[in-house]
Amino acid sequence: MANEKTADYGPLELLFGTWKGDKGEDFAPEPDEDATSPYYETITIERAGDVDNADEQVLAIARYHISVRRKKNDETFHDQVGYWLWDKENGIIMNSFTIPRGLCVLAGGKFDTNKANNSRITFNVKAKPGEEWGFVQSPFMTEKAKTLEFNQKLIISKDTLSYTQTTVLDIYGRNFDHTDFNTLKRV
Repeated sequence: MANEKTADYGPLELLFGTWKGDKGEDFAPEPDEDATSPYYETITIERAGDVDNADEQVLAIARYHISVRRKKNDETFHDQVGYWLWDKENGIIMNSFTIPRGLCVLAGGKFDTNKANNSRITFNVKAKPGEEWGFVQSPFMTEKAKTLEFNQKLIISKDTLSYTQTTVLDIYGRNFDHTDFNTLKRV
């Protein structure tokens, strides 16, 4: 691994720091009635250097942690750790993360460096079983709350990070689009 200060982070460069936002909305499935919950969150993203795979691929690494709490009771309802990865040679952005419900996700997408600038960038990543990007789920999750698809869009500018993400779930005997969105500020 290269030194975290000398790695070429490319479009990941705007991510680094601590972000806080209190405008989050979580539209989640429930057994009887689906619910919308306002939330706030903190995202910490730090440089983690780069790594080469099989002497052929170099990935720049941004390590992150997300903590999400409901506004109504201040309880944590989502915790996530992961990595944003940049494959400069192939123009690919990846988000590799784990949530402590028995789910690991590897989502990816092309990043058009010709449309990028130093003040605002957009990432779009997705995962769906049977395609290039996918999931690993515990037997319980596969049976009771199976993840079928994940789509995420981030827009990052100098001091603002906003996102929308939808996870399609097979839960409570039906398919459901579990959607979250928030706008955060760098602190």
